Amino acid sequence: MKPLITEKAMDLMQRLNKVTVKVKADSNKAEVKMAFERIFQVKVVDVRISNVNAKITTRGSRYKGKISGFKKAIVTIAEGEAIDLFKE
Repeated sequence: MKPLITEKAMDLMQRLNKVTVKVKADSNKAEVKMAFERIFQVKVVDVRISNVNAKITTRGSRYKGKISGFKKAIVTIAEGEAIDLFKE
């Protein structure tokens, strides 16, 4: 698991107590929930998983590249609990 740091993810974390993370492509909801509870010692209320499609990029007209697709999970944590993703 690796946290996704975007404006939308930060807004979800502050307002709705939801954490967005990148997960392995073969992960399912039950595995993500168990791993999250074991690693962070918090109560997980809900897990939503989605696949993010790969994207083709261009620089100018010649150079084409590819941004790999990945699977992400949005994990809802119980009210009153919090985690620190940025600890050193």
